[in-house]
Amino acid sequence: MATIAGSEQLVRYNTVARAFHAVIAAMVIFNLLTGIFGDAIEDIWQPFPAHKATGILILLLSLGRLAWRFTWTMPDWPSTMGSLQRKVARLTHGLLYALMLIVPLTGWIFSSAGKYPLSIYGLFDWPKLAVTKGSALAEAAHEGHEVLGFLMAGLVVLHVAAALHHHFVIKDNILRRML
Repeated sequence: MATIAGSEQLVRYNTVARAFHAVIAAMVIFNLLTGIFGDAIEDIWQPFPAHKATGILILLLSLGRLAWRFTWTMPDWPSTMGSLQRKVARLTHGLLYALMLIVPLTGWIFSSAGKYPLSIYGLFDWPKLAVTKGSALAEAAHEGHEVLGFLMAGLVVLHVAAALHHHFVIKDNILRRML
């Protein structure tokens, strides 16, 4: 299948990579929304138990995604991307991978200091880490979770905007290869 912008063939990510991307992306968006707007909707629904459970799943799935990522080679960047764009894309992807691990980990650390169990959707309890409420580690994890969560939100917006820019403006296959 040729691209609109040229004669390059559509080379897609493999099925496992696309599945990891779709599931983790949906979970990250859910957690960003419940993290940012959770306090505002607490009168309607208590989002934080689901937020915590989803965060643990993001952490586990991201570990699986990284393991999978090291078993195959990603498709080459299209010729429509210059070297600066490729560097920015690599940096953004690297930061997103790091944040998919660090943000849930910081959430797990400071939630472990709380009085409530870490329940995975009411099915079973997730083990707490040995962190005490008010400790420097719990406080740093809480602050880090919030700051890095906003950083992740910004990177997600950048990532989506770049994919849409490639699809609608540049008209290359960068978006379609992940769908």
